Amino acid sequence: MNTTAPGDLKPAPADAIPACALPDSPLAAALPGINQCVHCGFCLQACPTYLTLEDENESPRGRIFLMRSLLEGTVAPDDERVHAHIDRCLGCRACEPACPSGVPYGHLLEATRATLREARRPPFIARLILFMFANPLLLKLAMFGSRFLAATPIPTLLSRAGGRMGFGMAMLASTSTPLERDPYPTSNAGTRGSTAVLRGCVMEGLFAGTNRATERVLRRNGFSTVEAPGQGCCGALHAHAGDLDAARKLARTNIAAFEKSGAEFIAVNAAGCGAMMKEYGHLLGDDPDWHDRATSMGSKVRDVSELLASVGPLPGHALALRVTYDAPCHLVHAQRVVTQPLSMLAAIPSLELIPLHDSENCCGSAGIYNLIEPETSDAVLTPKLENIADTGAAYVATGNPGCLMQIGAGLIRSGSKARAIHPVDLLDASYATQN
Repeated sequence: MNTTAPGDLKPAPADAIPACALPDSPLAAALPGINQCVHCGFCLQACPTYLTLEDENESPRGRIFLMRSLLEGTVAPDDERVHAHIDRCLGCRACEPACPSGVPYGHLLEATRATLREARRPPFIARLILFMFANPLLLKLAMFGSRFLAATPIPTLLSRAGGRMGFGMAMLASTSTPLERDPYPTSNAGTRGSTAVLRGCVMEGLFAGTNRATERVLRRNGFSTVEAPGQGCCGALHAHAGDLDAARKLARTNIAAFEKSGAEFIAVNAAGCGAMMKEYGHLLGDDPDWHDRATSMGSKVRDVSELLASVGPLPGHALALRVTYDAPCHLVHAQRVVTQPLSMLAAIPSLELIPLHDSENCCGSAGIYNLIEPETSDAVLTPKLENIADTGAAYVATGNPGCLMQIGAGLIRSGSKARAIHPVDLLDASYATQN
């Protein structure tokens, strides 16, 4: 094996290198995926942290080298520099479509973070957020408080303040409904399949209107909707942070809930959640009691745009709006759902869809990344905001709550009049205008 560490990380003496320095670790189990990397460099131009920071250690190739070095023992799992390079990865998975060798980088990153958690605990704010999202009662209280605060003028007034507080207030301010519309009656006697909608945590907590719009739009297009009592957080935040045990616990809860619903499809309107749930089979791959159930449930998961595109969304009433579309990373890179959201927008007469340069590039949200790596997050967001400004669009459509809040906050703080909105809200508004 190559034992030369990149950057400023110095290798251990060759005679001190064991066959595997971290046996029985999640990272050791991921070695086949690491071995798929041929270090060709095709990932470099797809990686937002490499392009922003111009450091080989901040690229997928560089981080995979660090992963291999951890297993070889040439760098130690308590090395702060290793943690820094791994922590600064957005987990956007843009490197995966660019990789000719099919390296499952997202899975490697999760395994690495799970292994490094044993050597150093995550930052306090990360531990607090993950603990809250894993506890339904605490999560419910937190979302109630956030909704209450968002309904006041306070977030808007403080959105221009500096630091994390200012950006956090702008994120809350961005959750207000950017396009008012009245609900419209729908029939639940559809024949195109029964669907249970993932309500999620942030979506139901801060974007409940979008969840209701998702249900209405599905029914308008011939799907019936059923409830899935007992569902909760999908576990994506925990898996991405390396807390695989918590992610698996949350996954089992959701699998049981959606099995009881009897739904033919599970509709998801949050890209990160959809990617996670489609990969429940991988997450529970070592659990003989749940693996098959996880794989079966994952096969039923569809982004709402996938379901609508599969039947051809019914055209709505004209909305004369200028809209640009930003592709969420976990929709376009992880799920490879590219054209379906555009077909939703194409069903709206008179809507002017303006192409967004580098639409597939990350916005810097990445779950809780913008809270623990704010400087890099801001640096990644800046070109996104510049490209949006160039379109002159009034709305930026994107299908993920983190992206909605990250881009929405950036727009507010930059003084832009444009607002972020979920594509399904636009189609729902088009249908509502007909009534």
